Amino acid sequence: MKKHNDDLCRINRRAVRDTLDVIGGKWKILILLTLKDKPYRFKEMAREIGITSRMLSKELQDLEMNKLVERRVLDTKPIGVEYSITEYGLTFQVVIEALKNWGLNHRKEIIK
Repeated sequence: MKKHNDDLCRINRRAVRDTLDVIGGKWKILILLTLKDKPYRFKEMAREIGITSRMLSKELQDLEMNKLVERRVLDTKPIGVEYSITEYGLTFQVVIEALKNWGLNHRKEIIK
């Protein structure tokens, strides 16, 4: 029975580590939260989040590689780029909602 529990713990740790590898860091969750309601152009999103263009570009590439965000080139002059959350990315919203709720409760607990 102990072997089964050890295997389950190892599998669970690996799953959490995989998740953190995909969404870890300071900005990725904020990007996904921002894109939840509407698509954003690159500079508009940078201003909204308060992130540098260089960091936003890197984080968006990672999120795009993991199929959480999609990039669309707009037929405008000058050419614009718009980012939106994918259907797959929306599946992560339940986790973001749980993080938000925990953060609100934590703030209340600390401020008491």
